[in-house]
Order: sequence, then structure tokens, then C-alpha cells
Amino acid sequence: MVSRSIYLQLVARIVLIAAAALCVGFFFFGKKYILACLFLVLLIILTSSLIHYVNQTNRKIAYFFDAIKNEDFTLRFPEKLSVKSLEELNHSLNMLNEMVQDIHLKKQAQEQYYQEIIKQADIGILTVNDKGHILFANATVEKLFNYTPLNHIKQLAQVDQNLYALFEELRPFESKLVQLSNEREKKQLTLKSTSISFEDKELLLVVVQDIDKELDEKETDSWVKLIRVLTHEIMNTITPITSISESILKYYKTDTGLLTKETIEESHIINTTKGLEVIREQGSDLMEFVQSYRSILSMPKPDKSLIKADRLLDKVKVLMDQENGNGSVTFDIIVNPLDLELFIDEKQILQILINLTKNAMQSLKGTKDGKIKIIAAMSTNGEKYIQVLDNGPGISADLIDEIFVPFFTTKETGTGIGLSLSKQIMHLHGGTIKAHSIPNKQTSFLLVF
Repeated sequence: MVSRSIYLQLVARIVLIAAAALCVGFFFFGKKYILACLFLVLLIILTSSLIHYVNQTNRKIAYFFDAIKNEDFTLRFPEKLSVKSLEELNHSLNMLNEMVQDIHLKKQAQEQYYQEIIKQADIGILTVNDKGHILFANATVEKLFNYTPLNHIKQLAQVDQNLYALFEELRPFESKLVQLSNEREKKQLTLKSTSISFEDKELLLVVVQDIDKELDEKETDSWVKLIRVLTHEIMNTITPITSISESILKYYKTDTGLLTKETIEESHIINTTKGLEVIREQGSDLMEFVQSYRSILSMPKPDKSLIKADRLLDKVKVLMDQENGNGSVTFDIIVNPLDLELFIDEKQILQILINLTKNAMQSLKGTKDGKIKIIAAMSTNGEKYIQVLDNGPGISADLIDEIFVPFFTTKETGTGIGLSLSKQIMHLHGGTIKAHSIPNKQTSFLLVF
């Protein structure tokens, strides 16, 4: 509506200017110089009025955009004028100003809301540019680092040299663990980074979290699980030993004292021999159990070297082909890229893969179209991994958290230390092993280096 009014105003003024110019020419060549002069004056007035009208409109629009640019929303234009087109223009500019002001206020409120959330968060958050300048750091990260204000990562050298060195080398999508200590306490901090774009600049967003509480809870939980399993295994071994010992003791001792050799029956001697054999077997089982426990504690440090992934997986396949005598299970080996190399202790990682593959084969007994897939690849953030998958019955949700506990097993045979040893080996490699299972669909074990 506004543009139409202005358009009509301009057309009318231009038509009048053109008419006045024609009249000036007509009367001048008709030698009516007085009339020609009058229309010339009128032409000048109309032209000046048009220039003033256009300049007035342009100035208002320029003032409006300058005010918006400077976030000044107090500017208002009069809405009662003699010229209707200008009145409508002013009204529209005022309405637009109110709309922009409303959006600006909502944006400010939203920004304050998010800033307040970040300030109150119990995790540290900071952003760093490519020159090491810290553009934002919330109160939590300053508290964790015990330094304020944080403006540049060089300041972290005053907190801890290792922390500064870690920040210098930190890249997007990395996760690091660092320990800070002072005269009062020690902190275990985890740092996770990601890349974000802001105002056409690439920034590093770093999240810092104190994991001491989580580590304590995990450690306590691990001890509870381990003690529960140890108690179960030891009690299962000692209970029959105690029971048989009491039974044998009754053959040779009563409430009045020891029996004489004349009163001892031959059946008692036979039962005593059988009982002692059971005690010996139970004792041997207990010694074997303790020896298994010692094997976890005495795991040697990995002797690492660069190993081609395809050669490693081929060894696993050859060994498992011997187990898969009837060919009931299909093996699939995938290496991507083909020249992928792993910096590992080959014997130790081979031990893990053989254990996982054997477990998968045992779970696939009686399963039609049993499949085992072993994948060695590199993730999008540059992490190398090996994944062992099978389509067996899987692991139930209530057992998935227990399978890495030493001596815990769901099988009728076995010591239950295979997966706990695997976890220990991956820990010594600086990596992780994780299990995920969808019952009756897919079970996977992921080794990340």
C-alpha cells in the first residue's frame, strides 16, 4: 500500500513537471515570454518539490536503518501528515521498528537464558580460537582450573604445564584425561573437544568435567561385583570341604574324645579316603582359581609394533576355521582401508580376538545361518578399531554390565576370566573394549585403540 502511494505521488509529480516543461517550450516559441517565464518558475518549483520529496523519503529510510544498526529502537516518525503517502510510509516504518525491537528483545532474553544455563552448569565450558585466545569460559571451568579470568591458553601453564601442553595439542573430537593437584586436593578432569563455526570463524569448544565422583562410584561398584563373584566361587569350593571334614571328624572323634583304633570300622577308612580325595580336588580347584586371579594381576606390559590389520584378522580366521569343523558358521573379514596398520602387541590382541570369536561360535551353536563378522577400520575422527559381531542369541540387558567382572560366566564350563583379561589388555594398550547386544539379532564387541 505504501509503495503504491509513493509510486502514484512520483508519477503525478513527473507528469506535472513534464507538462510544465511543454508549456515553457510552447509559450517560448510562441513568443509569449511572460507566460513562458511563469511556467519556467513553476517547473523549477515542481522539480525542487520532487527532489525534496525523494530526499525526505530516502532520509527517513536511512535514519531507520541507522537506528536498527545501532540497536536504537526509540526512533519514531510522525503519523499525522498532510501528505498521505508519507503518513503511510511513517506508519509502516514505525510498525517495522516495533517488530524488529520485539525480535531483538526476544533474542536478548534467549541469549541471557542460555548464558545463565551455561553459568550454572556443573561442567566447565570454554571456547578457543586458532590463536589460543579464550573467547568464553564459564565460572565452573575457572573453578576447576582455579584460575580467573581466563583469556589465553598460555595462562594454563601457571595452573599446570601438562594442562597447557594438552591444550596446545588438543584437536576437534578428541577426549583427554588430565590430573591436576595442589596443596589441598587432586582432581581427575576429562576434556572433550568439538569444532564449531561462529561468525565465519572456526572455534574449538572444550567441555571440562571433574570425574572423581564418577570414578569413585565406578571403583566401588567394581569392588562390589568382584567381591560378590569371589565370595560365590570361594564359598562353592570351601562349603563341601567343611562339610566333608566334619563328616570325617565324626568317624574318629566323639564328645568323649578320640576313638581307639579297635573301634574304627573299615567303612570309615574307605569313606575317609573318598572324602580326602574330594577335599584334594576342591583344594586344587581353589588353587587354580587363585592362579587365574593372579594371571590378571601379572599381565605383562604390551610389546607394541606396527601390525597389518588384514594379516592379524587372517590369523584369527585360520585358527577359527579349525573350530568350525562342520562349516555351520560363516566368517566375514572386512578391513578398511586395506593397508590399515595397528600399533599393538600382536599376541595379546590375537588372544582377545580368539576369545571373542570362540565365545561367538559357542553362542551360535544350534543357530541356523550363523554369521561372525570381524571388521578392522578407522572411524571418522581417526580412531582405529576392531569389531567382532555375531547374530547369536545375544546377552540380556541385566547381564551385559557383569560380563567383564573377573570369574563371572554364564557358561557351564570356563573360568570367566576371558573378558576381564581382554579388558585388562585393552587398558594396557590405552584403549577400550565395549559390548553391545540386541538379543536374537546382533551382539558386538568393539575394541578401540
